[in-house]
Amino acid sequence: MPGPGGGRTARKVFGTVLAVFGALGVLGGGALAQHAYGNSRQQVPNDAYGPVLWQNEGAASLFPATIGEPPDYRFQASDRKVAQWSRMGISEDTSCDKGLSGKTRETARKLGCKAVLRATYVDLTGEMVATVAIVVLPKGTPAQELGEYLDEQSTADVPDAAVVPLQVPGTLAAKWQSDRRNGMGGTGLGGDLPYAVAVTTGAVDGRRTSNLPGDFGGYGGNEEDRQPWMDAAKALSDTFHTHIQNLER
Repeated sequence: MPGPGGGRTARKVFGTVLAVFGALGVLGGGALAQHAYGNSRQQVPNDAYGPVLWQNEGAASLFPATIGEPPDYRFQASDRKVAQWSRMGISEDTSCDKGLSGKTRETARKLGCKAVLRATYVDLTGEMVATVAIVVLPKGTPAQELGEYLDEQSTADVPDAAVVPLQVPGTLAAKWQSDRRNGMGGTGLGGDLPYAVAVTTGAVDGRRTSNLPGDFGGYGGNEEDRQPWMDAAKALSDTFHTHIQNLER
């Protein structure tokens, strides 16, 4: 199964992805960033920045052109040196109902969802696609509640689909759609950051999860080979958790 890591060959593929879609990164960080989330650069006290971070930061800041888990404090998640994913596009639609699906949407609604910001990424192998959703909740809302729900889904027999895929024409994510979702994951922030991050993953070529042979299915039965997709989604949500925390500082 494809994963968010890779060796020399994967890096060559990633380099090609970055080169081919570099112009799209400019689009996602330029024209869309000008108006996608509005109220750019409000002047607020530092201690009040967290709840309005999603409006103060441009779309390209919230969703950097590349992202990866920093190995230590010397790096930011957006540094190209630690890149694991390349951005394909950013959604202008911030509707909670259109950005989320299933019980994830219901849970977000219950918590007073204000907006859902989405962007689609492809991993450095060029084989795995993911849509990341930053769920904006009212100030003081326990975002961890949504994060706990998403975490519980990692062990569910039929995990919630969570995020509606953002299709990006003219890119590796051109055919990314709801019936190609293979995995999901998420996390909640907290404190002055009323946000949760939800991620849905799938294969660029549309390959779906399938049953594993009995020897690999556990307890003598078959089970879907969704775990790598779930792990990748969870890891990407954790990376965005780190990224958003750094934006607050």
